[in-house]
Parts: sequence; structure tokens; C-alpha cells
Amino acid sequence: MARFEYLELPVSDRAEAKRFYADAFGWDFTDFGPDYAATMSGDTDFGLDASPEKVGAPLPVIRVDNLEAAQAAVERAGGAISVPIFAFPGGRRFHFRDVDGHELAAMQAD
Repeated sequence: MARFEYLELPVSDRAEAKRFYADAFGWDFTDFGPDYAATMSGDTDFGLDASPEKVGAPLPVIRVDNLEAAQAAVERAGGAISVPIFAFPGGRRFHFRDVDGHELAAMQAD
């Protein structure tokens, strides 16, 4: 069954965002390169993306068992693929826009 897995938040300053969320909620972050950090709780995790091209709304990520089947289902349901399947540390994912234009992602863990 698909479930909400992750929320990715675009940030302007990764270090400052990490400090804020650590101070406010006690969260620990793991760095993945110079622009990205994430909690690794094993529950619903939270990513901070300071890539220069990342601006805009948070990105909800849905965990699925079969990424290709999920992509086909999204397309059949009327969603539009905005970023094709790609690999990242820990799995693969794609981004899509739902029928109201909201961007989400679906991911399959390694």
C-alpha cells in the first residue's frame, strides 16, 4: 500500500534550516552533499534542499512498492510526469503533477 513517506522542503540556507529544526524540534540531520540534508528516523522523514534551482512549494513524497506501476497509474489517472524516474541515495523516484497542478513525488526504496 502506498503511504506518505517524506516531505522535501526547499530552503535558502541549509545550515540555518538545520539549526532551526534542530533547535525547535530536536531533529538530527544527515548531510547528502553540499546542498541536501535529511532526517533519518525511519518514520516520515524530512529533507532540506538548498540546491539553487530548488524554490517553491514543499514536495510530498509517497512510498510505493513498484515505481513503474505507480508511474503508469498516475498517468492513467490524469497526472502529468514532471521529472522522469531517477536514482538517488536510497532508491529511485519520479515527480508528477496531480489534476490540480500540485507537484508530488513517488519513490521506491532500494
